[in-house]
Amino acid sequence: MNMPFDDREGVVVLGGTGSIGRNTLAVLASMPERFRLEAATCRCSLEKLVDLTKDFPFAKLFCAERPQDSTLPDEEAVLELIGSDRVKTVVCAIQGIGALKFVLAALEAGKRVCLATKEVMVAAGEWVTDVARKCGGKILPVDSEHCAVFQCLNGEKKAAMKKIWLTCSGGPFHAHPEVDLHFVTPEQALRHPTWNMGTKITLDCATLMNKALEILEAAWLFGATEEQIGVVIHPQSMVHSMVEYRDGAVLAQCGPTDMKLPIQYCLTHPERCPAFMKPLDFTQAMHWDFLPPDTKRFPALELARKVLRMGGAAGAVFNAANDLALTRFLNHEIAFDEIVQTVAAALESAPRSAPRSFEEIAAAKEQAEKVVAAWR
Repeated sequence: MNMPFDDREGVVVLGGTGSIGRNTLAVLASMPERFRLEAATCRCSLEKLVDLTKDFPFAKLFCAERPQDSTLPDEEAVLELIGSDRVKTVVCAIQGIGALKFVLAALEAGKRVCLATKEVMVAAGEWVTDVARKCGGKILPVDSEHCAVFQCLNGEKKAAMKKIWLTCSGGPFHAHPEVDLHFVTPEQALRHPTWNMGTKITLDCATLMNKALEILEAAWLFGATEEQIGVVIHPQSMVHSMVEYRDGAVLAQCGPTDMKLPIQYCLTHPERCPAFMKPLDFTQAMHWDFLPPDTKRFPALELARKVLRMGGAAGAVFNAANDLALTRFLNHEIAFDEIVQTVAAALESAPRSAPRSFEEIAAAKEQAEKVVAAWR
């Protein structure tokens, strides 16, 4: 069944069954007069995707692990749709570097990409930003921290920025120095105190690797240097990030712990539209804490700074090594505190040149995985 064409903004949601995807579909459903869902994708949960898109009867659905005799569109059809006039915005919430081909296709077609996939900028930031600049595509960060920075920088001159402060919940262990991280179990690491997220991102929060990845992402998104990116622990997760300016002013973006807010902001940018989310209630007493991270106990943050200094394919190696290290931890093959150690070991063999092809990213990934697989 062909979708009717109208003057609403066509949107493709990549990764429709994950947390970001589900919230994106909820935002789109709340604004039917403005947006038209063209397509949504998932990896394997087709029945779940069908249920989530019941408000969008004309949307095309794509399942990466679909049966061979399926009539669903394949990957090439999704890429073709992304480049068509029907689509203005692509929301990328696919986990992993597999999202890169879709992001590049959208940027090459001059589309707006609402990006929630950290791995894209971490592994191929130079390549992606070059394509966006040359082809007129636009990247809007969906991650709550980077979206907050984006909002705090809005209308300001880049030269006036002194420092970006990425806030961090601290994960389940930062507030518990008595916990010996070497003996942490996967079950303990997966108990995040604030957010309800998938396995990978929850484990990354526990090691603070998630914030390390965000340091690298911020460098590419905002053209910031290593010295211009700081991290502060904020357990309440109400201040999503801040920007410090050279005159001493600090602008902060705060709001409820609801991903619908940054998603809607990116979808409607530069306009701010009424939201259906419950706002913060400043008539009620609130207490917000800000603490420095313990970089000795959680060395991922300093390792990210090393990646920035190394350049080349260090980001791609960093990302790939972390993925495999998490798998080994979940399989009880390495200890929790050895996750970052294995990533550090893999960095020693990172190629010096930044990847500019899928083959070069695959080669960096393969080399990183060899080191991690051989650890211990």
